Amino acid sequence: MTQYTTQLTVTLAAVFVLVTATVLPLQPVYAEGGARRDVMRAEDQHRQEAIKLAQEAADHSKQGHMGPFLTSAEAAMQHALKARKDAHVDAGIAELKHAVEHGSAGHGDVATKHAEQAVTHLSEK
Repeated sequence: MTQYTTQLTVTLAAVFVLVTATVLPLQPVYAEGGARRDVMRAEDQHRQEAIKLAQEAADHSKQGHMGPFLTSAEAAMQHALKARKDAHVDAGIAELKHAVEHGSAGHGDVATKHAEQAVTHLSEK
């Protein structure tokens, strides 16, 4: 009786697997652009983080806090470098580089303008 039950269980399991594999459509590994979609989402998150940090940098510069300005501007540049590349991101990166240069030199007003321009460029799509 045990051998009959085992054989019946194996047969039913095989039938179940065959029916399941036949009836359900197979999903590709990268359904709906899976991996690429994740990369694009991460790039967009880097762009948003770059915008936020560039705005923080501009705010710090307006208050005369050059240390926090440089920290935020450099972090914004790192995120912008990881964002999806287009003309606006490239222009934003260039503005952030100028902002860091002027901030390091103690030119707060010019650094602020470059940080604000970076926010403008990074916000455009």
